[in-house]
Amino acid sequence: MSVARPAAQSGMTLIEIMITLAIMGILLMIGMPSFNTWIANTQVRTGAEGLTNGLQLARAEAVRRNGNIAFTLGTNTGWTVSVVSTGEVVQTRSEDDGSKQATVTITPAGAAMLTFNGYGRVTTNADSSPAIAQIDVGSSTLAASQTRGLRITLGSGGNVRMCDPALGSGDPRAC
Repeated sequence: MSVARPAAQSGMTLIEIMITLAIMGILLMIGMPSFNTWIANTQVRTGAEGLTNGLQLARAEAVRRNGNIAFTLGTNTGWTVSVVSTGEVVQTRSEDDGSKQATVTITPAGAAMLTFNGYGRVTTNADSSPAIAQIDVGSSTLAASQTRGLRITLGSGGNVRMCDPALGSGDPRAC
């Protein structure tokens, strides 16, 4: 004769699920400020890399076509690369492409264009406006102490370099 045994319980009780959800909620609340800072600084890097890539594209296109190519800065990190003589747009980038919260400060103030000649060097803009010499990229949502800002420097020889102004002079990534 066999004796029937009750089936073994499997799974979790309601109390165990509620405790797990409470612990997960507390951990998310603790980590959220750091996550927001990381996201904003990632957008700064994305914006700076987008600007650097656009400048390098304009320089390469000027050498390839052996003519003047203009890099025009749009809103914040948006830009357009175009042929000076015909106005043909080579490529454009919207500020919405991963860097919506990034802000841009240009030196000299009021400059919005940079023209490369057929040798890949910086030349006078067709409209005689001042050429961009430096671009600082920061965050519109973070305090200055939390922002990991980046700088793009442009040499008269056409070299484009992205650097970190917060680093010391011994670091090769420093400005």
